Amino acid sequence: MKLERILPVIGWLPGYRRGDAGRDLVAAVLVTIMLIPQSLAYALLAGLPPQVGLYASILPLVLYALFGSSGSLSVGPMAILALMTAAVLTPLFEPGSQAYITGAVILAVLSGLMLVLMGFLRLGFLANFLSHPVISGFISASSLVIIASQVKHLLGIPASGQNLLELMMSMLPNLGSISLLSMLTGFGVLLFLLAARRLLPGVPGKIVPIVAVALTVALTWWLGLDKQGLAVVGEIPSGLPALSFPAFDVGLWQPLVMGALLISVVGFVESVSIAQTLAARRRQRIDPNQELIALGAANLGAGVSSGMPVTGGLSRSVVNFDAGASTPASSLYAAVGITLATLTLTPLIAYLPKATLAAAIIVAVAGLIDLPALKRTWRYSKPDFGAMLATIVLTLVHSVESGILAGVGLSVGLFLYRTSQPHSAVIGLVPGTEHFRNVQRHQVSVCPRVTFLRIDESLYFANARFLEDRVMELVASQPEMTDLVLVCPAVNQVDASAMESLEAINERMIDAGVRLHLSDVKGPVMDQLEGTPLLTGLSGRVFLSAFDAWKSLQAAPVDQG
Repeated sequence: MKLERILPVIGWLPGYRRGDAGRDLVAAVLVTIMLIPQSLAYALLAGLPPQVGLYASILPLVLYALFGSSGSLSVGPMAILALMTAAVLTPLFEPGSQAYITGAVILAVLSGLMLVLMGFLRLGFLANFLSHPVISGFISASSLVIIASQVKHLLGIPASGQNLLELMMSMLPNLGSISLLSMLTGFGVLLFLLAARRLLPGVPGKIVPIVAVALTVALTWWLGLDKQGLAVVGEIPSGLPALSFPAFDVGLWQPLVMGALLISVVGFVESVSIAQTLAARRRQRIDPNQELIALGAANLGAGVSSGMPVTGGLSRSVVNFDAGASTPASSLYAAVGITLATLTLTPLIAYLPKATLAAAIIVAVAGLIDLPALKRTWRYSKPDFGAMLATIVLTLVHSVESGILAGVGLSVGLFLYRTSQPHSAVIGLVPGTEHFRNVQRHQVSVCPRVTFLRIDESLYFANARFLEDRVMELVASQPEMTDLVLVCPAVNQVDASAMESLEAINERMIDAGVRLHLSDVKGPVMDQLEGTPLLTGLSGRVFLSAFDAWKSLQAAPVDQG
């Protein structure tokens, strides 16, 4: 069973039937048609030769099929990861150089190793520290930067930069040398793709880019547009790369570690979100920790086959799902299709205009921009909006790394701030029931001598002192109090620091002549407390429920609004 959990193919392969194969083959054909232009485009977006995108779309698909728990997810190069790859490598190496290409391979290997290690350590939960507003803001801002980076190909002018401001400033001096052929090609393809997406919703609209690629390749070859100044992909090596592991050089690998970690986390969050969404539609489930291993294996495969970092792609996965893919075998078939394309289509790909790929990238990422999320987040939570806005601004004006790091830092900071001041409420008995509610919100009965304080958060080092202050404030404001009951239905954990604080509270209550009681303590928490000085020295008792405490302490009710 343990081997099947690590290698899910052992579980689904024995039950694989002809009907499954038929559905998977159809899905694989559609995914292959989509993946060819996407892999070329995203390699160029990362500043890499186009064949690197093809290499990253073969072995990763095979390895994900063996280790992945999703039957619909399609892995390969993705726009956000391509942008992050360029952002990490450009300050270190000359774009297009062999060192730059080697750096991309090392990024894939490092990302793969990190993801596999996280999977075996079952650290999938760490992705939860990236809040949805931060991820949404990061993707929207990154998409805007990606679109800006492709304008140079639409106009046929040189430009460079790692953020929106740098890209705009670098293009301004070159606006006088715009290429008419690039403009006609790029904007023509852009309009064609947008019209097709509107008129052909669903799967047909998503595979239209391959039609644009075929048409522009044919026109470029037939009319000799490449000789008239239209920028094309150019000659690329035919055949498949030899499998090899990049040589280990501390001076080369060390500067890439942080970038690889960010790529790993962002790639995993996106991939697992897509996989979970598609699995829910079929009432299936995926294992996030297994997805870490599978995505790590896919990135290792990309690294040893001269590829670039990969992750699950939304549009490809949706097409795969809608076409009926029922098992990861669809990824195996798609890998065969990309292999055949790499072996046979490279002479034609040489005539592919860069403006065509730029238009395809713009259309693909434009749908990822979610500006209404800003309005929704502002209305619901101002602190989350602040984290989201900071992520967007820093991504646009500085770099993708600073944007995501700021988002993560603010998300964790907001979490610590909120949990360091846990909500608590003095509660009273709802007349005629056994239920207790907040005295400030409901008409309840209370007792001057007995105070019930409900704690609505787990107790740990960051909020332990806050609870001490809250309790002492209550005791000071109610001189007639003889008993204090801490009602703990929402307390799922009490760490060592919080335990010491509870012991200190108990001692102060004894000095003040007030008995301290606990109620509604969950089983696992009670197991923690057993045998501790808190329970052995508790001045009061532990009650099963607040109502039991109410009856036992013989609270004389007083109505309070």
